[in-house]
Amino acid sequence: MQFDLTMTDELLATTRAVRKRLDFDKPVPREIIEECIALSQQAPTGTNSQGWRWIVVEDADKRAKLADIYRKMSGPYLEEQGKIAEESGDAQTMRVLDSAVYLAENLQHVPVHVIPCLQGRPPEGTPVVALSAMMGSIFPAIWSFQLALRARGLGSCLTSLHLFNEKEAAELLGIPDDVLQIALLPVAYTKGTDFKRAQRPPASDIMHWDHWGT
Repeated sequence: MQFDLTMTDELLATTRAVRKRLDFDKPVPREIIEECIALSQQAPTGTNSQGWRWIVVEDADKRAKLADIYRKMSGPYLEEQGKIAEESGDAQTMRVLDSAVYLAENLQHVPVHVIPCLQGRPPEGTPVVALSAMMGSIFPAIWSFQLALRARGLGSCLTSLHLFNEKEAAELLGIPDDVLQIALLPVAYTKGTDFKRAQRPPASDIMHWDHWGT
């Protein structure tokens, strides 16, 4: 199979964390979410465990309660991070935080909340190699899900602040104790699809060949 590298590279380079451009008013069909999750199932996973689980929240009351759970910690956290960014004069981070505050204030309006989970929880003292394998077994699927959304005119962003109150969210959604929530992705159609590449340093600035520092 010959891939169109121009289109493939554009999809990879312009799938952004979308917050202010989420369309709160346009419904998201269930079949779109299911289609994107089905594509995410093709992602690689450690030892072929396929421990992915997904909670898709459409109910307006539950979305409102999830937003309240999210805001319990997002307010203080984002305020603190904003002060740090302002003191350091980091304009780009200040813009990101401004959009994060906007999302926190409006999370309940996003038509679909998607919570990727893993079956099984790591016991206390789990070695780093095992933790890496666990997280490495779901984040490729999450990214595939986000890419599939982007290709269909939808946007999302990876958030995790509700995990400060993970148990409360689990009780709300009936998530079993042996299931680990990984993140919360607000999903909606986007207002326009003209997303651009972000400013990043040259790849050579963050690469080391054969030995650190070379």
